[in-house]
Amino acid sequence: MDHIPHPHIEHRKVYLEKHEKLRHPTNFNRWVAVKITNVVGTMWCAYAFAGLALISLPQAIQSGTSALISWIAQTFLQLVLLSIIMVGQKVAAEASDQQMEQTYKDAEALLQISDAMHKLLQQNTEMTEQMNKLICHSDKK
Repeated sequence: MDHIPHPHIEHRKVYLEKHEKLRHPTNFNRWVAVKITNVVGTMWCAYAFAGLALISLPQAIQSGTSALISWIAQTFLQLVLLSIIMVGQKVAAEASDQQMEQTYKDAEALLQISDAMHKLLQQNTEMTEQMNKLICHSDKK
């Protein structure tokens, strides 16, 4: 009974290499998108957008209720909440990534334990076969 590693192990190595490349975008458009997302998806950017939006607040108040509601919906909420939502998504993604990393480490440890158990079982089988041969040989004498 020879030890044959599970084919998923090799598949996982290829998968990880492929996805590691995606973490570092080489395409110019991806690079720009990642840079912009990293800048806009910060609380400092949200504060800057809030300050920018507040500049036009006095004019919206003077223009009446309709203009004020439009300012809140179109300027403040869209501009400021966009960055805040992106920050929230980034935080949630980091937590998910940490959980995924721990699950990966746990699975890796289980694969190593399983492999070690298989090797021990193989050794045990070989030793049992040797003992059986010795017992059979001594019984014949």
